[in-house]
Amino acid sequence: MTRKITPKGADQFLLERFLPYRLSLLSNTVSEGIAIAYRTEYGLSVTEWRVIAILGRFPGQTASEVVHRTAMDKVAISRAVKKLQDKGLVERQEHDEDRRRQPLALTSALGEPLYRAIIPQALDYEQDLLDALSKTEQQQLDSIIEKLQSAANTLNSG
Repeated sequence: MTRKITPKGADQFLLERFLPYRLSLLSNTVSEGIAIAYRTEYGLSVTEWRVIAILGRFPGQTASEVVHRTAMDKVAISRAVKKLQDKGLVERQEHDEDRRRQPLALTSALGEPLYRAIIPQALDYEQDLLDALSKTEQQQLDSIIEKLQSAANTLNSG
């Protein structure tokens, strides 16, 4: 019988303590919690809401720029944009100088009012979540997130 050779440390690997796994789990849990409101009340998926949030905060982004800002899959964003267009929430605009560039915007009739309706719910959910931490812990969390994001960006670029 041959013994399976495992990488050094693999026998001590605890997935439930692995930071990338824990961050992913937290992100998915939080996203699902907040998604309940906009899925039930507005019929939006998590990806569709993220596109709306980006365009509400940064109007005129192209689909590629939305992909960059969300760090989500290009195909998922493309599908979400198409669905949002079909629902009359998002429209493609023409760029004056570059016809290939198609900035996206929330429609004034449906997209902008929806964004304004959802934001208070999102902020309430965020506050309820942050209430689990003291003000000092909230500041520490913000600092830690910024440091980890910077470290991840550095690791991924080099």
